[in-house]
Amino acid sequence: MAMRTLLNRRRERGFTLVEIMIVVLIIGILLAIAVPSFMNARERSRANACRANLRQIQAAKEQWAMANNQGPTATPAWDDLVPNFIQQQPVCPSGGTYTIGNMSTNPTCSVTGHTL
Repeated sequence: MAMRTLLNRRRERGFTLVEIMIVVLIIGILLAIAVPSFMNARERSRANACRANLRQIQAAKEQWAMANNQGPTATPAWDDLVPNFIQQQPVCPSGGTYTIGNMSTNPTCSVTGHTL
């Protein structure tokens, strides 16, 4: 009788392989749902930061044009805008490059989807 009780206690102590596999499966399903959502949120955040940079560039262009009495065909350079109208040249969080353009056009980013 004492031997049976000892064997039953040993069997009740740990988890079975099936229980561990079920836990691993549930964790895998949760990760399969969470990771793509995280990646999409990160890319949306980068696009929003890029749009904010483009708005800052546009505002700096407008201030430059008013301060220097320039018309719609004038095109400022980065040296004209930095540091008088914008503290530093913005950097796209996705690695794109910004094109200032002339006063009648909005600044653009080389990354697709990052537009004003």
